[in-house]
Amino acid sequence: MCGIIGYIGSKRALPIVIKALERLEYRGYDSIGVLVYDQDKKIVYLEKQPGRIQEFVKTAQLDKEGNLAIGHTRWATHGGVTKANAHPHWDCANKIFVVHNGIIENFQVIKNSLVEKGHKFRSETDTEVIPHLIEEFLKRGLEYKEAVGQSLKIVKGSFALLIFNSDYPQLLVGARFSGPLILGVGDNEFIFASDPTPISLIAKNVIYLDDGEVVFVDKGGSEAKASYTIESFLGHEVAVKKGVIDFEIKEADKGDFPDFMIKEIFEEPLALGNTLRGRLILQEGRTKLGGLEMIEKKLRQIEKVVMVACGTASYAALVGEYFFEEYAEITTEVDLASEFRYRKPIINDKTLVVAISQSGETADTLAAVKEAKEKGALTIGVVNVVGSTIARTVDAGIYSHAGSEFAVASTKAFTTQIADLVLLMIFLARDYSEYDISGNSARYSEYDISGNSARYNPERKSKERKMSLVMGRRILEELNQIPKKMRVVFEDAEKIKALAEKYARCKNFLYLGRKYNFPVALEGALKLKEVSYIHAEACPAGEMKHGPIALIDENFPSLVLAPEDSVYEKTVSNIQEIKARKGKVIAVTTAGNQDLEKLVDDVIYIPKTLEMLTPLLSVIPLHLFAYYLAKKLGRDVDRPRNLAKSVTVE
Repeated sequence: MCGIIGYIGSKRALPIVIKALERLEYRGYDSIGVLVYDQDKKIVYLEKQPGRIQEFVKTAQLDKEGNLAIGHTRWATHGGVTKANAHPHWDCANKIFVVHNGIIENFQVIKNSLVEKGHKFRSETDTEVIPHLIEEFLKRGLEYKEAVGQSLKIVKGSFALLIFNSDYPQLLVGARFSGPLILGVGDNEFIFASDPTPISLIAKNVIYLDDGEVVFVDKGGSEAKASYTIESFLGHEVAVKKGVIDFEIKEADKGDFPDFMIKEIFEEPLALGNTLRGRLILQEGRTKLGGLEMIEKKLRQIEKVVMVACGTASYAALVGEYFFEEYAEITTEVDLASEFRYRKPIINDKTLVVAISQSGETADTLAAVKEAKEKGALTIGVVNVVGSTIARTVDAGIYSHAGSEFAVASTKAFTTQIADLVLLMIFLARDYSEYDISGNSARYSEYDISGNSARYNPERKSKERKMSLVMGRRILEELNQIPKKMRVVFEDAEKIKALAEKYARCKNFLYLGRKYNFPVALEGALKLKEVSYIHAEACPAGEMKHGPIALIDENFPSLVLAPEDSVYEKTVSNIQEIKARKGKVIAVTTAGNQDLEKLVDDVIYIPKTLEMLTPLLSVIPLHLFAYYLAKKLGRDVDRPRNLAKSVTVE
């Protein structure tokens, strides 16, 4: 949510800030604003308006001189989408300018106090209290840096801020608390961003600010070199930190695709292959996760796994819950991170909390991690962004290697998150004890490649968590084949496009699945809602008759995930219930299964695989279906209305 950019250096700042904001468009926004300061003429140029960057650049004076600028793309929270509510905001004297990502929870109390002191406000936003608060402290005789620090101590909530004061034209100030902010360090120039994506425009070296830190970037005079200092406005010790951004600018190119969303869907096999590379020890049936080696001893002591995530990531977690319990025999539960703190979860030092987030900046998930750490739990992050806040907060991590996602609706992150959870499950199941090389310690007997559930071995008496060499090897060998099988699904892309266009006039959809494919149904329904604005809901197929079946008629189609697995016959019974009520059915099933063609209206086929891995294949048609249907309706698939890619406020 919201994009923040700041530049200070020797180059003309406005083109850099505009280009950087374009790289943050995927975060979602409804208005844009910029400020440029010309140090030679002592002139501030400020322009802001609702709408897209493409419209903004048509009217903005892009030739404005000035080597300091701040920019912002806003996603409305406090106050509507208006020019007055767009950032930057400023004080009464028109000297102190602020852009802000986050929410100031106590803004109304602060605002009331400032109004009593004579301050005049121009917007409905919470952000505007900040420049006025700094102005008030300056009136009381505080030095500028001290006034900034005192203001930051007073505001409560989450924030990433850039602050410019025209009385101190050499300084650009950044601060964060529970909101991402990064400083890129170039050759005598600096760039601030709320996301790593734009940093590579001028810098490779980055400083990841921690909560409670404020950084003062000083451009220096004609002789002095630019520099920065980091302080804690909370009085904490500031650690020395510096990293290198590893980002390929070419990833921002759509290539031959019309939209980022379809490009990223077609990149799912590549992303999965990158996620698996170097992590599979096939001969030993084990996985190598270097990020977990330092906590391996603690992992051996865990008795429970709790996964916390939001949105699409929470559906990946639900898939993981099934195979953590089925194969690793570890009690596992999934919590929506937005609710985790409020139900007083029972966790302790024998609990592993796995936080899943594409951006690594999801505010609710980060808050859940902090809650877990306070209760003594061991924490792991499954994230896609190196150096993100969650990655730096957890005890250890597993990176997804999905590559950058520029479409707001997440696709390839979902499949790589599932793959990461498979790798983690095997890491736990295979690394907890010694194994009989013959496979005699197997928990399960033979596993049918057609997808039939593994049959439980009743002779196994030990409750110690184990996975045999045979089982570990079988899962990993099949997982290694999934990228190739994904590409087979894409061979039917035109067929799926035709189906999407066929059903584009429908106003409602029901998505159904069982066991491993129930979370996939949730993901499919979410994607359709996100990009087409059509109502879609998902439920376990067995729950349909407990309510949702009342919705079924000839105008309410169902998309049913029915691979040939351990619950196939039961899913077919649910399809028959729908057809008995004249409902249309699109079925996703296993290649070679011709039986459903006589029962349903349309069929999409996926290759055979192990039951636990079917979500990696069954979700591909659902991603394609949502994309093509939205395109048929003329939707902006990369920038759906009201949505933000990275939800960095609660």
